[in-house]
Amino acid sequence: MNNQTTKMLAVLAGAAIASGCSTMAADSSSELAGSDSVSKVEFEAAQSRVNQLESELAVRDRELADAEAARFSSRTSADTSMGDASLFPPNPKAGECYARVLIPAKYRSISEQVLTRDAAERIEIVPARYETVEETVLVREAATKLEVIPAVYGEVQDQVLVRPASTKIAQVPAEYETVTEQVIDKPAHTAWKKGPAATQASNVLSQTTTDTGEIMCLIEVPATYKKIQKRVLVSPARSEEIAIPAEYKTVTKTVVKTPASTREITIPAQYDTVTVTKLVTPAKENRIAIPAAYETVSRNDKVSDERMEWRRVMCETNMTQSNVMALQSALADKGYYKAGVDGIIGAQTLSAARAFAIDNNLPAGSNYVPIEVVKKLNLDL
Repeated sequence: MNNQTTKMLAVLAGAAIASGCSTMAADSSSELAGSDSVSKVEFEAAQSRVNQLESELAVRDRELADAEAARFSSRTSADTSMGDASLFPPNPKAGECYARVLIPAKYRSISEQVLTRDAAERIEIVPARYETVEETVLVREAATKLEVIPAVYGEVQDQVLVRPASTKIAQVPAEYETVTEQVIDKPAHTAWKKGPAATQASNVLSQTTTDTGEIMCLIEVPATYKKIQKRVLVSPARSEEIAIPAEYKTVTKTVVKTPASTREITIPAQYDTVTVTKLVTPAKENRIAIPAAYETVSRNDKVSDERMEWRRVMCETNMTQSNVMALQSALADKGYYKAGVDGIIGAQTLSAARAFAIDNNLPAGSNYVPIEVVKKLNLDL
C-alpha cells in the first residue's frame, strides 16, 4: 500500500469518527444557549443553523461512505472521491481523528448614549388687551360724480364700398391619354439542367460528372416580354386669372351732430360716532427652551460570524485505557475530576475536560476531548 492510499484511509477514518459524533454540532448550540449576551431570538436562529448543518453533515457522511465503498471496487473512483476537499479536514495525518463543530458567533456589549427627546421650545402666549371707546369715524369720504349729457345724432346718406375689385384664379385640370407599352417580364438568364451532354451540346458552358455518371448542363433561357397600359400626360394642369370689378352701395347712416359731454357734481363727506374696541397692548409670546433628553442604552455587536471548523480530538486510536487514566489523573490534579481514575471515558471525564477547556480559553465540547486540552495538560498521548 503506497503513501497516498495510507493517507486516504486515515482521512476516511477521521471523517467516519467525526460523523459518529452526531451531537458535536449540538454541543456548540448548547454553548451558544449558555451565553448571557445572546438573546432568545438569536439562540433560536443559531439552533436552526445547527440543525441545517447537521443535515448537511449527514449528507456528507453518506457521501463519505459511498466514497469508501467505491475505493475497494476501483482505484480511479477512490481518487475521484478525494476531489472534494470540503468533506475532509485540512492537512490530515494518519492515526489522528477530527470532529467538525459549529463555532458560534461572538458578540460584545456596547453602551452608548442615545437621544430620547430633541431639544425644543415651549411657547406661552400673552393675549392682547383691548378697551372700548367712542370715536368719530368717516362713514363715506367726500367724492364727486359725473353727470352725463347725451349726444345729439342725425342721418346722412353715403356710398360705401361693398366689395373691392379683385381677381380669381381658375384651375384648368391636366389632360391624360392611355398608351400601350411592351416591357420585359423575365430577363434572359442561365439555368442548370440534368441530362447527357449530347442533347444540349450547343448550350453547354460547363459540366460536372459525378460518380453516378450524371451531367449538369448550364443552358441559356431567353427573356420574356409582356404588354402594359399606362397613362401619359398630354397637357399639364394650369391656372387662369379672371378679374372681378368692385361693388358699391348707397346707405343711410346715423352720425353725431353734438357729442356727449359730462359735468362734475361734488358730494360732501359723511361722518358718524361709533363705539369701537381699541387695542391697548398687542399679544406677545414668551419662548421657553426645553433641553434635549438622553439615555444610556446597551446593545450587542457581532464580533465574528458563526463558522464550521475541524478540530482534532481523542478517538479510538489514542483513547486507550492508559491514556484515559493519564487524562483523568491530570484533570484530578487540576481539581476538575472528582471520580475515581478508571480509564473509562464517561460523562464525568468529558464534563471535567470541558470545564478545564473553558477555564483555559480552549476549544471545548460536551461529548469529545479536543487535543488542545491534552496538550495543555502536558500529556503525550
